[in-house]
Amino acid sequence: MRIDKNQINTINNRALPDHRESFEYLSNKLSTKGLDTSLLIKKIQDFQIAIPSWALGTGGTRFGRFPGGGEPRSLEEKIDDVGLIHALNAGSGAISLHIPWDIPGDIDAVKAHATSHNLLFDAVNSNTFQDQPDQEHSYKFGSLCHADAKVRQQAVDHNLEVIKYGDQLGSKALTVWLADGSSFPGQMNFRKALQNTLDSLKAIYQGLPSDWKMFVEYKPYEPNFYHTVIQDWGTSHLLASQLGEKAFTLVDLGHHLPNTNIEQIVATLMMQGKLGGFHFNDSKFGDDDLTVGAMKPYQLFLIFNELVEGMEDKTSKNPSPAWMIDASHNLKDPMEDLLQSVEAIQLAYAQALTVDRVALENARAENDAVLAQEILQNSFRTDLRPLIAEARLQAEAAIYPVEVYRDLAVRKTLIKERGAKSLATGL
Repeated sequence: MRIDKNQINTINNRALPDHRESFEYLSNKLSTKGLDTSLLIKKIQDFQIAIPSWALGTGGTRFGRFPGGGEPRSLEEKIDDVGLIHALNAGSGAISLHIPWDIPGDIDAVKAHATSHNLLFDAVNSNTFQDQPDQEHSYKFGSLCHADAKVRQQAVDHNLEVIKYGDQLGSKALTVWLADGSSFPGQMNFRKALQNTLDSLKAIYQGLPSDWKMFVEYKPYEPNFYHTVIQDWGTSHLLASQLGEKAFTLVDLGHHLPNTNIEQIVATLMMQGKLGGFHFNDSKFGDDDLTVGAMKPYQLFLIFNELVEGMEDKTSKNPSPAWMIDASHNLKDPMEDLLQSVEAIQLAYAQALTVDRVALENARAENDAVLAQEILQNSFRTDLRPLIAEARLQAEAAIYPVEVYRDLAVRKTLIKERGAKSLATGL
């Protein structure tokens, strides 16, 4: 299914009077603070958030999965769905593939199909946390960290294969997330497991094209519950630093223990020039991967406050990070969930752009904690949704994406095209 711009314009016209009134009020308010509305809109439009191929199907838990029908059955249909999201919000101009779930057949045809939707290919992701039907060795007791060199080599070879596919598609980065670890004391030698992982990553790193990056992800628990080999940002940074200048840490919002100061992690990594990418989601108890901003919108804003500080710093040596949603919901229509998530990310980014940084630094210099808090919360509490909507409107997308999605009965159409029982591949 594709959405025609005329369909979007017809629905936009109904919302236009109210939107114009809201945007004009906000624009005047921002102007009085010395903010250039046109510049803010340009930055919002340039800020593209990749959609992962696995997020287009209904998620699940170990207790069950409740598919909603019309899920993409192939890589081409996943590209169609991301293209549809991008047509609605003009903020999702890339798709991130997971191999072997998304092995492309005809490379040229897949690239042409993505181009027809104005999509690029973001970082490609390897998978050594599952056993595939045709693989020789099991990853039950680890992959890159495994005690058996044959298993480690199999995992290295898989990552090199992922790089090959990504290079053919025009991707420029590899994301490595490991489920490696142990669930019982004494099960694994911590030092050997970490050394094996480093050695394996070095072998993969050698296979990176010269203009590529490697993102090393971390997670403190699950699916192993005693220890994970790459358990935190510090271990990821340690590995990335030893690998070389093309290796970076990837931060996932759901991969932290409760009450972790993620914004401080972001600031530290950017200071070191080692923040490579960001996976957005939200959670209540653990790695729940809920809709971005659904639970902790203020924390998301504080994280973006640090991100913007680093991105706007002309002396910073940190490259522009890669942005991606990493969520898989069991209750919502996945595409509606993704539309909501993209807007929440754009909103937090826009709010951070409006922070008066000169005033904030002056307050910090005077140790004025009250004023510093007021400055941040004034930006957070300013409703910038009309600004985000205007950025979409000027890009010929939907003023209100979820409303257009529902008005056009997208899910019903997808069910009609693909069937009520279709399941997304890879989940």
